Amino acid sequence: MIDWNYLFKIGIALFAIVNAIGSVPVFISATDGWPDAARAHVARTIALTVFTVLTLSVFIGDRLLDFFGISVASFQVGGGILLLLIAISMMHAKQSGARQTEEEAQAAAEREAVAIVPLSIPLLAGPGAISSMIIAAERSGGFWGHLSLVAPIAVVCFLVWLILLLSAPIAHRLGTIGINVVTRLMGLILAAMAVEFMARGLGSLFPGLLS
Repeated sequence: MIDWNYLFKIGIALFAIVNAIGSVPVFISATDGWPDAARAHVARTIALTVFTVLTLSVFIGDRLLDFFGISVASFQVGGGILLLLIAISMMHAKQSGARQTEEEAQAAAEREAVAIVPLSIPLLAGPGAISSMIIAAERSGGFWGHLSLVAPIAVVCFLVWLILLLSAPIAHRLGTIGINVVTRLMGLILAAMAVEFMARGLGSLFPGLLS
């Protein structure tokens, strides 16, 4: 039976991690001077790329963990720490280095494969988003549980496409202050999710902590 409440929770967390609204200024800067048709094409490519990366994380992420000999509990703690760092950066209305380095920001200015790097990976489908989907897949269990996670991924990617498509009017209406406020709120939600991930992982690694 599909747990819609759980999927809704995953969708909210994923939307906070991806933070498409906070990436609007980067998108506008990377596509500065492009015609509307080119921007629309890039927005669609970004959404499809993010969907592909996150869906693959759901279905083969656990196998990658097995290959490297990493336990899910350890990944939950590590992923939670990473999400917390991203959340702290978001609450300061800054781009985390875990999402985009200075070199990747310069690559955006060069407009070479801008839809894939850095706008899709790692700016939107970064380590935090990938980590959260691998952890969610482990909790869902089984093929149908994995398949159900495609629904929140698809919804978030649709919102990514819509937000980037409307990036110019969104940036104009929200302004720098508005975008920073949204980014901080998303960071607060993400920080709470990160603490849950770490607590669950530490509870599995050290069962005595739960008693």
